[in-house]
Amino acid sequence: MSDHETIFDKILAGEIPCHRVYEDDHVLAFLDVNPLSHGHTLVIPKQRGAFLHQLSDDAAAALGRVLPRLCRAVMQATGATAYNLLQNNGRQAHQEVMHVHFHIIPRHGADGLGVGWSAGQLDHGKAPELLAKLHRALAEDADV
Repeated sequence: MSDHETIFDKILAGEIPCHRVYEDDHVLAFLDVNPLSHGHTLVIPKQRGAFLHQLSDDAAAALGRVLPRLCRAVMQATGATAYNLLQNNGRQAHQEVMHVHFHIIPRHGADGLGVGWSAGQLDHGKAPELLAKLHRALAEDADV
């Protein structure tokens, strides 16, 4: 978990105002003050954590329960027929605020998120070794 206070901690504490879209015991959603498009909404867990993998199962489940509902609301309210759902983990992944957050970015023509994708090729010869490592990691995580 992160011990460093972020702007989201200040928003959660009521020290910085926000335009609240949704709130429950575990999640807060609010309009982004620097939106990429009309209706750009941020969704954060109330549990502090810099990375998604640091959240408790309950906090992650709360996010998962509300995200589809919020996406539908953003689409309906903005008239968008498409959106990007973005969640970054770490500075190398372009995370700016070190508190887990999801961006719901409605697409209005060219407005929104520009995405570059440099796809590679799966090495089928090395895939079994990678799968074995992934399966071991999942088994170890289940034992915790």
